[in-house]
Amino acid sequence: MSGTADIPVSRIEWKGAVRIIRSAFPPIDLFEDIADPADWPLLISAEQKTNPRIMTTIGNLDLVPSGRRVGGNGASYLMAPFTHVSTDRPSRFTDGSFGVLYVGDRFESALFETIHHHARFMARTKEAPGWTSQFREIVMSVDADLHDLRTPAGNSDQALDPDSYTASQALARHLRSTGSDGIVYPSIRHPGGECIALFYPDCASNPLQGRHLDYHWDGARVDLVRDVGSGAVFRIVDVPPDLV
Repeated sequence: MSGTADIPVSRIEWKGAVRIIRSAFPPIDLFEDIADPADWPLLISAEQKTNPRIMTTIGNLDLVPSGRRVGGNGASYLMAPFTHVSTDRPSRFTDGSFGVLYVGDRFESALFETIHHHARFMARTKEAPGWTSQFREIVMSVDADLHDLRTPAGNSDQALDPDSYTASQALARHLRSTGSDGIVYPSIRHPGGECIALFYPDCASNPLQGRHLDYHWDGARVDLVRDVGSGAVFRIVDVPPDLV
């Protein structure tokens, strides 16, 4: 792909990076186990003798190179995006044939990215207004050398198109095939924020569960977010949400 050689690579070291996911996805026992990831194929083989549906839970482990798998407490949050993929669920930097772990540099970046996509989903369902799905905040660290689309040198205009993923998917597919660990880019939905698309789970570490969140659908958009733990409700406006 022409132009990709000119994209600079930057060392990204983020503490407190944030990912927001649906709470419907439980931790995966194998990934949380203290066993060495190198032993996972043997454990899976043994477990399949009594639990034939285990592969549905784990997903396609072969999508993650053995040397880049991670295990231990919280590892489900890092591994699952790479083992549970589908071409029915494409995103900005994948057509769904391989996994990507998306994180924001702060809570607001992750929040605005997810409410945009949740609103698009809700619009398709034509569901009545109300409090809808519950989400959970995952806080983690990122330490990786990533292709950087945050400056004009990154030639990022097409890859950051707010409405089309054609160029961004092609870019990611090419970069990944040439050994890239991922992409850092300006948040599309939260001006001033930054996001990361990681191609491998070992580029992040120390995932910890944070807040549980409820999103409110008003029939046209996500207009409110509730912190389940404190009960605080935030109104979604064009800047980070204000407490109502």
